[in-house]
Amino acid sequence: MIEVQNANVYFNRGTSLELRVINNLDFRMRTGEWAMLIGSNGAGKSTLLNVLAGNVPLDDGIVKIDGDDVTNEPTHIRSAHVARVFQDPALGTCADLSIEENLALALDRGKRRGFGSAIHHQTRDMFRSLLRDLNLNLENRLKEPMSSLSGGQRQAVGLIMATMRPAKLLLLDEHTAALDPQMTEVVMQLTERVVRQNKLTTIMITHNMRHASIYGDRCVVMHHGRIVKDLAGADRADAHSLIPD
Repeated sequence: MIEVQNANVYFNRGTSLELRVINNLDFRMRTGEWAMLIGSNGAGKSTLLNVLAGNVPLDDGIVKIDGDDVTNEPTHIRSAHVARVFQDPALGTCADLSIEENLALALDRGKRRGFGSAIHHQTRDMFRSLLRDLNLNLENRLKEPMSSLSGGQRQAVGLIMATMRPAKLLLLDEHTAALDPQMTEVVMQLTERVVRQNKLTTIMITHNMRHASIYGDRCVVMHHGRIVKDLAGADRADAHSLIPD
């Protein structure tokens, strides 16, 4: 269960430029549910994800994950149970490290790290298996730098990295927006498989109304920092018409 209660976030509070970007927001998700989050630019979508990830503190309100109050929990602690994939394929991965080194860092997310080797035969075999499932011919490129991959390939690997460890919440911040149409569909099919197989509680921001209507379980519409519509089933087909100007 994910709960956000009476949440407010202000930018430049107390100045002439004060802006309330999250406005008395209440939001709940059941475990294993997938919500597609839509709205016009400036609606507060990315700020909500940043609140859930711990990157933006609440000025008022509470965030709970599985009943635990994590409102004041710092990002590095919350990352043990909150995974995220960003719009920019370069974020969330290290360009100068190899593919296997990036995967090894993801495997140890939330763990204490020592000075021993993070990569051995068993982990390397696991990495190959995970990459083989992508059908992108990456399983034999473990030693190559992440920067050698295309944007779509890197985003696919980033999704695998985000979900290698058990997560209570997966945040997808327009993770297909920078991809060409072909790779967008590849990454969305991978997303569907990963989310459903692992029964991940997932929030995905998208501006693609087709994706908003065919993927996930709910379509949540934000406007001026509030949730103005929460649609399920056949009602999601008309979600695009409900986004306020």
